[in-house]
Amino acid sequence: MAAHPQSEAAARLDTLLAGFLPEGRIGSLVAGEVLDGRGGPLDLVNPADGRVIATYRDAGEPVVAAAMEAARDAQRVWWGMTAAARGRALWAVGQLVRRHAAALAEIETLSAGKPIRDTRGEVVKVAEMFEYYAGWCDKLHGEVIPVPTSHLNYTRHEPFGTVVQITPWNAPIFTAGWQIAPALCAGNAVVLKPSELTPLTSLALGMLCDRADGMPRGLVSVLAGAGPTTGAAAVGHPDTRLVVFVGSAQVGAEIAAAAARHVVPCVLELGGKSANIVFADADLGRAILGAQAAIFGGAGQSCVAGSRLLVQRTVHAEVVERLARAAARIPIGAPTDPETQIGPVNNRRQLDTIASMVAAAQASGARLATGGGCPEALRGTGGLYYAPTVVDGVAPDAAIAREEVFGPVLTVLPFDSEEEAVALANATPYGLAGAVWTSEVGRAHRVAAGVRAGTFWVNGYKTINVASPFGGFGRSGFGRSSGREALMAYTQTKSVWVETAAEPAVTFGYVG
Repeated sequence: MAAHPQSEAAARLDTLLAGFLPEGRIGSLVAGEVLDGRGGPLDLVNPADGRVIATYRDAGEPVVAAAMEAARDAQRVWWGMTAAARGRALWAVGQLVRRHAAALAEIETLSAGKPIRDTRGEVVKVAEMFEYYAGWCDKLHGEVIPVPTSHLNYTRHEPFGTVVQITPWNAPIFTAGWQIAPALCAGNAVVLKPSELTPLTSLALGMLCDRADGMPRGLVSVLAGAGPTTGAAAVGHPDTRLVVFVGSAQVGAEIAAAAARHVVPCVLELGGKSANIVFADADLGRAILGAQAAIFGGAGQSCVAGSRLLVQRTVHAEVVERLARAAARIPIGAPTDPETQIGPVNNRRQLDTIASMVAAAQASGARLATGGGCPEALRGTGGLYYAPTVVDGVAPDAAIAREEVFGPVLTVLPFDSEEEAVALANATPYGLAGAVWTSEVGRAHRVAAGVRAGTFWVNGYKTINVASPFGGFGRSGFGRSSGREALMAYTQTKSVWVETAAEPAVTFGYVG
């Protein structure tokens, strides 16, 4: 790790990382050791002040090869253990995460810019993920099928082998746990490639996996490197048996195409442009609170963000006015401050994308009800801040109403009827999530059935749990990343036929 001592954040990260990585050194985690990269330098930037806090080297193909070899060997040991033993090992990981929760949350806040109030909760959820799947290890079994022959036919759920997982910068440790835990429960080894912008908590989590009692060394490797180099090498490696990608639809399509050239299946958890629908009969106070959490939590950098607010026309003006007043009061600032609810955008490129999309909407006649740009009080910090923004007067076919902004920007669209609301909700190629706010039970169920989305909420937003399946429709991807369904995605089904007849009928060939 090349530290930058002029930065307090860099010095603090040095101290925190030393509890997980030898001397706080940033590299790739392979079989319990930190390996230096073989590629070019990569900078880590603190989103709160825009300063470089560390530099490390891109892993490259030699490190990928070492990780794949370690994974292959460890997976054979892992699958050879009893299911109960694997469950105890996953439980041990969860307990280590709980023990180190404060340090993990602080590393996430300093390196990814997420508010400490959020990261503390997310780390606990990571522990819950390992605990949940620990309980599944000895319950993942096949079934006996009553075939119309003299055979005993049964199925087995077997692991793929080595799974390559590529995770994004917006929720690094949460997404790492979300994918690692079910993959291990199913009997696989994991080679994780987190975003090159935010590898630190994934490296720390990988080290905890390696330290946990019962976990074979090398079962979880973490590659610190860039997507086009290290990520591509991992996807294309001959030992890769399954690829899991969490990120944008564009990159997901490229990764799926690369995997397909080797006939390797994928699970894709991609972006969204989720509709949050408010009817006039809803509890508007609750709906306005829910709309803020849906889009402004995490500075809008969430695949399930409720970035489109569809409001029945009779209450449209009232909702926009109340929402704009409320959004302007949300505390935005340093992510280390426990009072902060909105921290900085993670990186300069994303901040520029947000600003350009809002500017294009304004140029097309949209009106900013609130927000737009960096708050005045934060302009001297160097941080990548963007105020919570409400955009009204947008055409349904405008880019900002159809494409993912991935920032604290809410687009408001009016509607008149239930049918129009569902049609507007479905008027994008995405299908990750959605919600409806209404006091009419029948309408709630009709809208939930009519909106094309993998997750849908009624009179709420953004509640997720590891026990419930999560994934998208359409351009938001395929496969599921939690619940029992994730275990199906991480296993292959084998059908076994056992002849039970004393003298089975043979209609072909000779005894000889």
